[in-house]
Amino acid sequence: MFLFTTIFLFGFASAQKVVQFTYCLKDELHLRMDCKYSAPAESPEVFCKYTQGERLLDTTDPNEEQHAPFKKRAKARIFPGNICRLLFRNLPSGKHSFTCNIKGTQADNVTSSKTSEIDKKLLLACSAWSVLLQSCSGLLLTLMTLPMLLEIHWL
Repeated sequence: MFLFTTIFLFGFASAQKVVQFTYCLKDELHLRMDCKYSAPAESPEVFCKYTQGERLLDTTDPNEEQHAPFKKRAKARIFPGNICRLLFRNLPSGKHSFTCNIKGTQADNVTSSKTSEIDKKLLLACSAWSVLLQSCSGLLLTLMTLPMLLEIHWL
């Protein structure tokens, strides 16, 4: 019994985890979402998928099939640095809920998920600044903008 519990806890503690979820608007029509995750050293390969409720937008898992209406609109890919990116064409106006799911490639791995509600009219255009501002902690963001807030002029 003790051995089973130890193995179970070790497996859960070393599972992959979503650590950051950022999004921006590309070319004023298309949504780009980046889901950054951590993966355990012993099992670094993962599958990622993006969903809207029960609908599968796209996945990197060859055993799952993309929901038909999204075959030409959504594409998920894994990039170096543990990033799963979704490009979603022609994002309609309004609010939409998206979920990023990260699962290890082994059958016993758990899934880590992060859901975010996005309002198209509030999205920033994709740029280095928009990604940086979304990923900074509040303290770092304050330190970066402090000179502008205080209107400090450099000589």
